[in-house]
Amino acid sequence: MNNPTKKRLQAFAAVLLLFTTWGCQIKYGMSGAIISPEIKTVSVDYFRNRARVINPTLSQSFTEAMKDKFVNETSLSINTDQGDLEFSGEITGYDVRPLSIQKSETGRDFASMNRLTITVKVIFVNNKDHDADFNTTFSAYYDWDSSKAINQVENEAVQVINTQLIDDIFNKSVSNW
Repeated sequence: MNNPTKKRLQAFAAVLLLFTTWGCQIKYGMSGAIISPEIKTVSVDYFRNRARVINPTLSQSFTEAMKDKFVNETSLSINTDQGDLEFSGEITGYDVRPLSIQKSETGRDFASMNRLTITVKVIFVNNKDHDADFNTTFSAYYDWDSSKAINQVENEAVQVINTQLIDDIFNKSVSNW
């Protein structure tokens, strides 16, 4: 093969490779999210609190934190109606339980640690790829020393749990875990 023909073939291969990679773009974010470029919007419905015990600020803080996660860690914009990605659901559990029981010097049982567990049912719809849809329940918890009452740790506990729940939901929906 002469030199000009070889150069033309190399140039053609380079152009073909360039067009192939342009046609198959996938967005990668710092969060590890893998989002198709055709996905532009996300909608997050208000997550109503249906748990037996109601934390009056939980629904609002959870819903807003979900929106913030997608705005801050992806290039998606929030859509109030139907987004390319849709999240809906409800908070189904808000439970405080003793975690470990110990005996006191007087022989009485007491809890040395307590645990707050929050459970959320999430319905995820990917309007560009319905194979990715899911209806899943997520739970996360926060443990604390029983020398403190729930009202002393509740704000921090809810914030930590919300972060964990939202990370899990985010990862399942756009990071393919």
